[in-house]
Formats: sequence, structure tokens, C-alpha cells
Amino acid sequence: MTAHPFAAPLDLGNVRLRNRFVSAPMERNYCEVDGTMTDEYIAYLERRAAGGAALVFTEASYVRADGKGRIRQMGVDVDERIPGIAKLADAIHAQGALVGVELNHGGRTAQGAVSGFVPVAPSPIPCAVVGGDMPEQLDGDDIEHIVECFGEAAARCQQAGVDVISLHGGHGYLIHQFLSPAYNHRDDEWADPTLFVNRVIDAVRTMAPGIALGLRFSAFEAIDDGLDAEATRARIDAIDTDRLDFLDVSAGNYESGQWIIQPGEWPRGLLAPYSRQYTRDFDIPVGVAGRISSPEIAAQVIESGQADFVSMARTLHADPDFPNRALDGGRYRPCIACNYCIDSLAAGPVPCSVNPWVGRELEQPSTPADVPVRVAVIGAGPSGMAAARDLAVAGHRVDLYDERDGLGGDFALASRLHEYPEYSRIVDWYLAELADLDVTCHPGTRVDPAALAGLDFDAIVLATGGRGPAVDLPGADTRRVRDVREFLESGDPAPETITIFGADREAAAVADDLLQRGTAVVMIGPQATIAHDVGRRGKIVLLPRLAASENLTTHLSSIVTRIEEDRVVISTGGEERVVDAPGELLISHGVEPRADLLAALRGLAPRLGVHPVGDASGDGGSIHAALVTAADVAAKITAAAVAAKITAAAVAREEVSA
Repeated sequence: MTAHPFAAPLDLGNVRLRNRFVSAPMERNYCEVDGTMTDEYIAYLERRAAGGAALVFTEASYVRADGKGRIRQMGVDVDERIPGIAKLADAIHAQGALVGVELNHGGRTAQGAVSGFVPVAPSPIPCAVVGGDMPEQLDGDDIEHIVECFGEAAARCQQAGVDVISLHGGHGYLIHQFLSPAYNHRDDEWADPTLFVNRVIDAVRTMAPGIALGLRFSAFEAIDDGLDAEATRARIDAIDTDRLDFLDVSAGNYESGQWIIQPGEWPRGLLAPYSRQYTRDFDIPVGVAGRISSPEIAAQVIESGQADFVSMARTLHADPDFPNRALDGGRYRPCIACNYCIDSLAAGPVPCSVNPWVGRELEQPSTPADVPVRVAVIGAGPSGMAAARDLAVAGHRVDLYDERDGLGGDFALASRLHEYPEYSRIVDWYLAELADLDVTCHPGTRVDPAALAGLDFDAIVLATGGRGPAVDLPGADTRRVRDVREFLESGDPAPETITIFGADREAAAVADDLLQRGTAVVMIGPQATIAHDVGRRGKIVLLPRLAASENLTTHLSSIVTRIEEDRVVISTGGEERVVDAPGELLISHGVEPRADLLAALRGLAPRLGVHPVGDASGDGGSIHAALVTAADVAAKITAAAVAAKITAAAVAREEVSA
């Protein structure tokens, strides 16, 4: 059998990677507010090491306090950070992997509200994307001090047992700001775009001698007046790469964030063509990031010579075992590139839509239950499939019911839309998992609580999802009116025209899909903006596309008050007017829990209870929320089964002793 190209070891300076999979320095917000390492972050990174990654990076870690950009970002700015990093290094080394730290200063992207300092930058150019604080222009002495801070941070890392240092020279952070003509408008010696990074390289080499050292950079910025691929190459040629052990290619900056973390609509491995010239022309290893989310893409990138290793962030966030599964040909939990992770950064620790245990590794059950019970799961959307899988993994016997002929629920419907081409991957993963775990599936089966009564289930999970709220509008009898989910479930072809009442996530995705298929869409939304319930990165490509469409007419901050045959009356700020609104009227106003069966099921009184999950419990609203409730309920049922066995054993002992 031919060995996988990503299975071969690789030398970076004086260290050797066991394979070509690198857990990239993804921001995660898992540290203490002061930047100190936590046990939760160690567990998260250790899990990625156990999953087979050869080199596990922490996130971009600030070298000076005014370079901090996230609430719980990792700091390497003072000696007090060393013990936590050392504990991390020990944990990762115990799993056979190397540990890396990416050194960074946010510059103009840092926020005073987060760091407590006025941001600093090569030139006073604010970053509107993160709030628009006006940075102070660095003077020569302060630049020299930041250079020293990079060197001191590297020394701390080396003292703590870190194997690899990467300098963050991309994504619009401080090193990148010096490199870019868009952000470096100086007229002194620091106008030289590579002087700062070369001085930083020198400082690290001086203060952390022998440590493996590399540079991550953006192959292009994708903004006006910024660096294109050719100009970036000229910058790299002027950097002291002879003092580096590797290069790591990414793309974009804060003003072109879609290139830092690409949407699922874009091709996998899309940055690999940009890294090819660096592997060809430099005699040090080169890595590349960018939608490397399958073993096939990883193999293609390495085998073609486009890169020597692959930097994977969201892929390993979704499944830490991806490297091992790629190596042994096993099944992995796929990333769906929804960008829920990055859009959660401002709020705190970063979750994952498809992996409910991300950031909760210390709580995750690790061994099957020794008390198998029988569980019925009613509803096979994401929360139902997840609950069924987790219960089966724990050793329980599971029956999964759904009234539809296929599994996947509304999420499977969403996976057909133009914006969500990767969503079907997680549905397919669950289907394969359920089959391998011998979950008994009953599609096309409407559950009758009375029929369940005779089947002796120990627990019941209600995962029937939600339904659109009833909307009673005058004139609704003049045309067809239905919820947007009913429209998707029908599978009806794209009409010539359609009107959507709602501008939320579902409305935006359906409108976008229909526009791609030639439908003229009128959107009337009570919201002030389209897709207000989606994070910035999650709609960074969608919104410009909608804005550019000639077939989309929008009336925002408006509600429909009356329906007519081809028009509707809308109210905007209390003022009514009539607007053209042809075609069927779709309603997109969110969901209400569909819990009709709950009382009847509770009447069956299964000994381990009835447990609503996902939208049926009111705790849905996103696939992440649905899967978290499912995982927690599965763990709760297992714990209850164990407790019941312990109680029964105790009662038996008392009876014997009596």
C-alpha cells in the first residue's frame, strides 16, 4: 500500500515533526483574562496532540500588553506566564507532539477596551472592523522596545519547553502593518517595510538560540493599496529567511477577513497555489492554510509540492482526531466552514458548531457506561442524531424515530442551499456513525406515545425540533402563504418571483439560493439589517452578493400588515404604504418549540426520564446549541443509569443484611 504523503516526518530546524499535520495558531480565548494558561486550554490543545497532530500551536500570543486583542487571549508578556506554558508543553510532549507558540502584537487591531491601553501602530490608521480606535504612531524607542519584547517572549517560551516559535507576520497584525503600504506611511528608517520583522528575527535568535523559528505571512491582502501576491513575494525576498526554519502561508487581513478564514462556499485548498513559489524557491519547509478540510486535499497539496506541511485550524477544531483518521483511513467529524467559531471570539471562549465538546474536554465522558439501557429518541434532526449517537457510543441501545422519510431534519434541508455546501457533510457523518453503532432507525414513523408504552424504554429523548410561529395576516387567502421551512421541505422548483416576510438567517439563505437560480425576490424584514442573527464572518460573502443582486428588492425595518394579490401593505416606522410583492409569501420568523408530545411522553414515566433537546427544548437556535443540549442529555442519562444501578445494589445489600 502506498504511504500517504502527509505521513512522512519533516524536519523544522532542529526538531522533527512525526507527520505533516500542524494544528495552526487559531484564536480560541481559553486563557484567563490576564493571559495566563488554564487547565481548559491545556486540555483542548492536549486533545489535538492526542489526535495525531505533529505540531500543536497555541493561538497568536501577545508579547506586550498593548498588543492584546481578545478578552482571554494568551499572553507571553511577563515571566508569570512561564509555569502555565511549561505545564502545557509537558502535556503535549506526553502525547508525542511538539508544541509551538505564535508570537504577536496586534498593533492597530488591538482594542483599548480589551487591553486597557491606547493601540499603537506604525502609522495612525484606525481599524474600523474592531471598533476604530485611533492608534498612536510608534516612535523609534517604542519600536525598539517591542522588538525586545518579541525576543523576551521567545526566551520565556524556550524556558518553558516550547519547541517552535512562529512570528505572526500576516492577517494585518503589527509585523504585517510594517510590511504593508496600506498601513506603513512612515518617512523615517522604519518606512523600510522589512526592517521591523528582520529586527524581530534577530531578537528571537539572540534571546532564544537554537529554537525552531518560522514566519507566518499573508500571500496577499486583497485590499486596495495593499500587498498583492507579487509585492508580498518581494517583501519575503527582502526578509532574512536564511535565519528562519520554515514559512507558513495564509492570506488576508482584517479588512479582507474572508481571506483569513474562508467561507464554505470557496474551494478547499484554495491558497495552495500561492505557496507553490515558496516551496520551489526556498530551501526551508513551507506550510499552507486555507480550507484544507479533507485528507484528499492535504495529500494533493503535499504530493504536488505546493507545501511541505498543512496548517489546519477549523478542521482540527471540529475533530481533533482528524490526523489519526487521515492516517488510518477512518471516519472524521467534518468542519462545515460555518465560521461560528470565529464569530464567537468577541464573546469569549470559542465553541464549534459540530463538536459540542470543544472547550469542554475536561467534562467529556471518556469511557462507555457499564450500565446499558434502552432509549427512544424522537426526531432525527441534528440534536436527535447527536443524542442517538452519543448514547450508542456510551453503550446504550437506541431507537431513533422521525416522521420524515429521511434523517437530518431542517438542517438537511438547509444543506441544499447555495450558502451551505458543506452542511451535508455533517449529516452524512451522523448517518454513517448511526449505522456503525447499530442505532435502530425508524424513518417515516410518526410516534404514538401509547405504542411506546409497551416497548419498555428506560429513557426518552424528545428532539422534534421547532416550527415557525403562526402568522395571522389580513388577506392571507389571496395567495399561498407558508413558513420558509415548509417551502424547503416541499422541494418545489424555484419560482419566477417570491416574497419573503423576514430578514433573518433563514430568510437570507433562502433568498440567496433562489437568486442564484434566477428568482426575483422581495424581502420585507422587521430587522434593520439582513441576517442580523449571523456573525460578521458568517455573512461576509453573503451580504455583498445580496447587495449586488439586481433581482433583490428589500424593505427593512418594516412589517407586513395586509396581504393583497400581488402587493402587500407594509408599515415602516408607523407609516403604511403599498409595495409590489409578487409570488408566494414565505414567512421566516424563527421557530417555536415543537413539544406537543412532551406531556404524553412524561405520562409514560420512563424510569430515567423524558428529556427534550434542541429546538424542542427551547435551547436550539443553532446547530451548536442543539448538539450541546444533546451531548449533555446523553451524559445525563448515562449518569442516571449508573446512579440507579448503585442505588439498586445498595437496596439489595440492605435486604440481604436484614
